[in-house]
Amino acid sequence: MKALLKSLPFLLHLASIPVFAASNDWDRIPIPVEPERGMRWKLIDPSDDFNYTARADKKTKRFEKRWTEGFINQWTGPGLTEWQADHSEVADGTLKIKVTRKPGHDRLVHAGCISSYYPVKYPLFIETRAKLSKLPTASCVWMLSQDSTQEIDVLEAYGSDRPDQEWFAQRLHLSHHVFIRNPFTDYQPKDDGSWHYDGTTWADDYVRVGVYWRDPWHLEYYINGKHVRTVSGKEIIDPHGYTDGTGLNKPMYVIINAENQEWRTDQDIEPTDQELADSERSTMLVDWVRIYQAVKR
Repeated sequence: MKALLKSLPFLLHLASIPVFAASNDWDRIPIPVEPERGMRWKLIDPSDDFNYTARADKKTKRFEKRWTEGFINQWTGPGLTEWQADHSEVADGTLKIKVTRKPGHDRLVHAGCISSYYPVKYPLFIETRAKLSKLPTASCVWMLSQDSTQEIDVLEAYGSDRPDQEWFAQRLHLSHHVFIRNPFTDYQPKDDGSWHYDGTTWADDYVRVGVYWRDPWHLEYYINGKHVRTVSGKEIIDPHGYTDGTGLNKPMYVIINAENQEWRTDQDIEPTDQELADSERSTMLVDWVRIYQAVKR
C-alpha cells in the first residue's frame, strides 16, 4: 500500500498527459446526420483512410484486413470491362483505381475493383472522399448484397471533360437498385433528383458523398456535408415489389471500382487509347471511406 501511495503522484501525472489515439483523415469532419433517438455512431470496418502502401501486385495485411481484390463473386465486370487485381493500389495516401486498354483489344478495358471483406447493414452512414477520373467510364463507390438483388450507390459519376459529356460531368448519380435475377429485372429511381446538379464539374476536385441508410425504406444522400436528397417509402424504394415487401434489408458489401458500362458503350461513349494512356486522367482516387453504425447508447 505504501508503494502504491508513493507512486500515486506519478500515476496522476501520467493521467494528465493527453493520449492521442491513431487519427483518421476524417476526424475533424462532422458526420452530417444524427442517428435515431437513443442511438450513437460507432466507426466500423471497412472504414479506411488509405494512409499506407499496398502495391498493385502485392497487397498488404493492412489492406487485406478490410478488402479483397476484385468483385464479391466471380463476375469480372460489366460491358467492356474486365477487372484486374493489379489495377488497384494504395499509395500517397489514396486508393488508386486505374483503367487501361486491354492489350490486343480495341474496346475492352482493364479496371480496378476492390470489395469489402465483410458486409455491412443498416442503420449506418457511409461517406467517401474521392476524385473522379476524367474518363467517360464510371467512378464508383457502392454497396451490393451477396445475391446481387439489392444495391445502394454511394458515388456513381462520369468525369469526362469532353465537350459533349458536360451534362454527365456536372452531375452525380444518387440512386439504388432492386433486382430480380431470373428473369433479369431491374428497378431504380429515374426522377430528376437522381441526377444531382448544382453547376459543379465534379472531376475538377475531390468530393464527399455520403448515404444514410436508416432502414430498409429510407435513404438520405449528402454531398460535401449537405443534405441533397431523400428517398423514402415503398413508392420510390421498391414500387414493383421486387423485394417481396422487405425493402433494402440485406447486408451489403462495399465495392470501389471503375466500370466501362454497357449503356454508355452502346452509344459509343467510351475511353480512347489516348485518354487511357494518361494515368492522371484515367485514375480514380479515393482519399478515404468511413462507415458509422448506429448502436444503442
